[in-house]
Amino acid sequence: MPFASHEAYFAGVAPEARQLLVSIQTTVASLLPEAARCISYNMPAFRAKRVFFYFAAFKKHIGVYPPITKDAALIRELAPYRGEKGNLSFPLSKPLPIELIGRVALALHREYCSK
Repeated sequence: MPFASHEAYFAGVAPEARQLLVSIQTTVASLLPEAARCISYNMPAFRAKRVFFYFAAFKKHIGVYPPITKDAALIRELAPYRGEKGNLSFPLSKPLPIELIGRVALALHREYCSK
């Protein structure tokens, strides 16, 4: 079933994951106030000129997409969280590095929306 909003998506996830999703949403919105919330690929996302940041809850992790490709220093810092395709996976069993995720959002905004 397609979700109509971030809140509709959040309502369907476990409470511990919901808090993390809300903190990601709040962080991205505060860092990029011009970005609009949207749903894309049935996940919460943010759009500026185009969709540039997706995040979702899974059974054991929070995923952040798409991969960063242009900030080598940030890519190295994200190594513990990167999957084989570069997507990020933050385990629910560990504290969420919200400041790092904020920097990811800023980097993805630069990559996808500054063209």
